[in-house]
Amino acid sequence: MTGFDAIDALLANARQEVPLPPAGERRPLREGLNVSRAQLAEALGVSPSTVAGWETGRDPGGEVREKYAYFLEGARTKLAERSRAATAAPTAEDTGESDADADPSEAGPAGRGRAPATPRDAGGPDDGDDDVEALSTPRPCVLCGAPARHQVAGFPQHLDPADCGTAPAPPQPAQEQAPAAPAAPKPDPVAPRHPRASGRAQPKSVRLVPVGRRMRTAANDGPDLVGEAVTAALAKHGGDLEAATAALVKRAIPDAMALLDETRKGGRYDVVAHPWIPEILRKQTTRGADQIWEARPKWARPALPPGAHEVTALDVNGAYLSALKTHLPIGQLEHSTGFEHDRRRAGVHLITPPAWDHGEDLPNPIGNRDEPGPLWVTEPTLRLLLRLSGPKYGLCDPPEIHESFTSGATENLLEKFRVALKDARDRAIAEGDEVTLEYVKAMYSKFVSTMGESHYNRELYRPDWMHIVRSQAFANLWMKAYKAHEEGLLVVRAMGTDELHLVGDWRRVFPEGRGVSEVKIKDVYTVGEDVDPAAAGDPES
Repeated sequence: MTGFDAIDALLANARQEVPLPPAGERRPLREGLNVSRAQLAEALGVSPSTVAGWETGRDPGGEVREKYAYFLEGARTKLAERSRAATAAPTAEDTGESDADADPSEAGPAGRGRAPATPRDAGGPDDGDDDVEALSTPRPCVLCGAPARHQVAGFPQHLDPADCGTAPAPPQPAQEQAPAAPAAPKPDPVAPRHPRASGRAQPKSVRLVPVGRRMRTAANDGPDLVGEAVTAALAKHGGDLEAATAALVKRAIPDAMALLDETRKGGRYDVVAHPWIPEILRKQTTRGADQIWEARPKWARPALPPGAHEVTALDVNGAYLSALKTHLPIGQLEHSTGFEHDRRRAGVHLITPPAWDHGEDLPNPIGNRDEPGPLWVTEPTLRLLLRLSGPKYGLCDPPEIHESFTSGATENLLEKFRVALKDARDRAIAEGDEVTLEYVKAMYSKFVSTMGESHYNRELYRPDWMHIVRSQAFANLWMKAYKAHEEGLLVVRAMGTDELHLVGDWRRVFPEGRGVSEVKIKDVYTVGEDVDPAAAGDPES
């Protein structure tokens, strides 16, 4: 094939992309049919966040574009039909019937208290009634839902009451009694118990918010996606708790993204899911790391006073869940230079950290780092250093900021998402529901770990968020260590995001429990030896 033949073949196969409505019309068309993003995404084979992107300006391509255009055109046609039908429906003024005369048992599709038309007692499409039309294709009857071949005043319905499923059943003689319902089977005493094993949604507690001096019911939280998923998994696996848990953990990432989309409805800011990313946030090799330092603590106290000491290793609950409340950049990161820090923005910063002179008692806020000189840190690390260098703490000098990649920021970008997971976790603990507990843990931990360059989550590419959330968890652990130190406890070890080893009465400092604001015991051990009084005495005596 010559070059011209190849070009001719390209021109012959070229086709114009299907036009789409303007971005501002797409969401109203979907919501006009009461179709959720998740429902549409499932039908199109994409994620809810992808649909959200299309509704805010991005355009799909290829075959999925044709499917999306087909849905939008169909939605526009269906909404137009509804509008025409509502206009054509007879009103009380048209029929001379008042609202008081209407039969309250009749309910039309528009929910106005009565049906737009009733099935005819006699006659057919040829009786001269202009409101009656034959349908080429049967459509669901507005009264019973069964296929009807005619429409009255624009509404499909049966003309003969005998054909309509809403026809009243003949009355039974008074002496005839319905057979007694069979007794409900007794529950299997050895079957595993679970709050949602029955398949019915559990009632949610009424959440309150303070308004001035009074309390009021919180705004509608939307569907309970976590509870619905657990109920469905238990039903699918016949109440097998282990199998249901495994299935839920396996789908934790897409479920977390669906929950994020649900909690972002009505938010002030649109999440930029795939922004441009500077090279410092890109992995240098396939299995390598980028240039961001997360300040992960791995610190051990060099010495303790003489004697034996009982050390308690505490586990901080839900460290990553709590860290979702942090200053996150909303949009694309922008480069800047200079030594000033703008608290209205967040991102990553190249700094020269200050010297740390308290390594005998407290871990370095930037973690264990052997190489001197500048390094790229995240927003939580920088804010922690600035806080500790201030007049309240005075523990170090301010860090030196050389350059930054930041965007406008908010601390509440993931707050509804965090609260939804926290509430589900709290309910699971209160009910002893280990299935939901493992599911929620998998949702927030995998959500954090796959926000960067991950093959498991292609809906959100924010390595800056991943580093920031992790660093916030480390900063939270450091502040707990500092609180223990200030209360007179000996900090023996600080590791990762959730492990703190202390000597002393830690219960007067931290509440014990399984809540996210509480800690639980991971281990108790003894270091050192008791001093022998005789050996410790005066050798001259």
